[in-house]
Amino acid sequence: MDTLALILVIIGALNWGLIGLFQFDLVATIFGGVNSALSRLIYGLVGLAGLYSIKFLFLDREKTQ
Repeated sequence: MDTLALILVIIGALNWGLIGLFQFDLVATIFGGVNSALSRLIYGLVGLAGLYSIKFLFLDREKTQ
């Protein structure tokens, strides 16, 4: 589950980078527009993955010496 969440967060980050730099929404382009059901599903999954990934901020990390 952690790996899937990370993949979705990376996809979301790359998509937002493309939107910010080039005004190009890759998810919408691939899946039929911003309002298509499939695009909305992808956006929703990316959002849920982001919420799930918040837990990584609070995990204890191994201390390297």
